[in-house]
Amino acid sequence: MKSMKAREQGHAQPRFYGTTVVGERGQAVIPAEAREALGLKKGEKLLVFGMGNGMLSFSTLSGFERFQSHMTKQIKAIRSVIKKHR
Repeated sequence: MKSMKAREQGHAQPRFYGTTVVGERGQAVIPAEAREALGLKKGEKLLVFGMGNGMLSFSTLSGFERFQSHMTKQIKAIRSVIKKHR
């Protein structure tokens, strides 16, 4: 239950869950431990982002929205600091 709480609060730490293989049809299986820790259910849609250098990132829409909200707040704080030091 701790990982679900961390997911809801957006404070989960990055974690390595193992490996997977890209199949003939381009599919890859997300390890069961990762699905359980992140609360992913069968049929849930994930956003897929190419990060360059062979990196991919997966996110639920709600997770991405929380990230975007957090970053918006960070940008506002940064702008405030820059404005004070001009």
